[in-house]
Amino acid sequence: MELAPATESGTSSGADGPGTALAVRREPAPAPGAPGGPVGRTGALLALGGTWLATRALLVLLVTGVLRMPGGDITADVWLIYHGWYGVLQTGTFPLDDVTWQYPPGAALVIMLPGLLPWSYLVSFWVICGVADAVAMALLVRAGVRKGRALTGAWVWVAGVPLLGPMIYNRYDVIVTAVAVAGLLALIRRPALGGLLLGLGGIVKIWPLLGLIGTPSGRRTRRAWTSAVAAAVSVGFLLAAGMNGAFEFLTFQKDRGVEVESVGALPLHFARIAGAWDGKVMMNYGSVEMLGPWVDVVGKVMMAGTLLGFGWLLLWRFTARRRNAATMYDAALAALLVFTVTSRVISPQYLVWLVGVAAVCLTVRGSSQRPVAVLILASTPLTLVEFPLMFSKVVGSEPGAVTVLALRNLLLLAAAVLSCIRLWRSTRGPGQLPATVVLERPEPVGTYPVRPGIAYEQDLLDGIDRPATTGERR
Repeated sequence: MELAPATESGTSSGADGPGTALAVRREPAPAPGAPGGPVGRTGALLALGGTWLATRALLVLLVTGVLRMPGGDITADVWLIYHGWYGVLQTGTFPLDDVTWQYPPGAALVIMLPGLLPWSYLVSFWVICGVADAVAMALLVRAGVRKGRALTGAWVWVAGVPLLGPMIYNRYDVIVTAVAVAGLLALIRRPALGGLLLGLGGIVKIWPLLGLIGTPSGRRTRRAWTSAVAAAVSVGFLLAAGMNGAFEFLTFQKDRGVEVESVGALPLHFARIAGAWDGKVMMNYGSVEMLGPWVDVVGKVMMAGTLLGFGWLLLWRFTARRRNAATMYDAALAALLVFTVTSRVISPQYLVWLVGVAAVCLTVRGSSQRPVAVLILASTPLTLVEFPLMFSKVVGSEPGAVTVLALRNLLLLAAAVLSCIRLWRSTRGPGQLPATVVLERPEPVGTYPVRPGIAYEQDLLDGIDRPATTGERR
């Protein structure tokens, strides 16, 4: 049912002023076999479920080693590093002597979680990652079946995760991404809950807090941001009070160099191929980094890019004139892309962040980020090729491997630029007439009085373009 001008209307007074009238127009239900009808929707859900089961079964076979792929042992991060941290965390302290611990204190909760399950640490970690994957999928499907939404986002998740290979179940990023997906999807209807979840994700891995950049100004933003800050600060305080060295990660993080897979590493790779760079590539602060001439300059350029990106995001936020239900999600994806491509590190697991947020964007039919999501999906198989399949060759700056890496990074860079352009354009100009229309005329000629508050809520939930009014900004 859509509220719009009609011959029968009722009057109501409230937030939109006295004498406001709303009219009701009923739309015919879709035919049973149509894409939006019961049969079409059931078929789409069955196809989604079957594809998810098939791809995840293949993923599990690769993760457990039943099927093998080249590239070395990718489970070492779990059974060696994570499990080692787990042993230290059990003693009541963070890994103060391990420079590879570069995560906010909330990461300790994720690292200790597998110890609560009855299996080995490695198997328990796989189980938790599989559950997080399934939860994210269920949330995207639930969002996609609502009126005005689409299952495209769920398809992005179904395809994007396995394209990253078995590595994705051997890093805890899929767990954080599931929390961020839940938080973003909750922001429209329950801003406090959405902020809470993004705050919890932020105290684990920082980046989920970027999901708050696009919330519309007013009470909803205050509720979301307040609950996010409260969740992050309270969890951080409790961990800092109960364990030693909760914020030591800041010291380790600031000393990192330029990781071999980052955008900033490409000029050094090409210079190395040409024989014009005589630095070293070696393990440093938990990742393979490029050390030597020009590395400090590249690092400063990347940091400047991050600051400029942050400035652009603030400019967009304060000048955006038009919003719809997709704007919050689109802004979150643009922000995440900006901070990813300007980072000194692009680990392969970062791609699951982008896949998750792109999937959330595409649950809304009016999203401006559809071509951006295509670029992100195109970059995932290239990521699998460069890590783990060709990683030793990337470290050696071999031309073929560097070409693959360059293609992946250029796709991400193009996605970031395109995302920002499309976000900017989608929020320019005067707002369009919303499908939920509040009539100025107070002539009651029928029944069906509707509270103006419902019209405002419907505007938020159905993704209707409308310029913000003074009443909405309060």
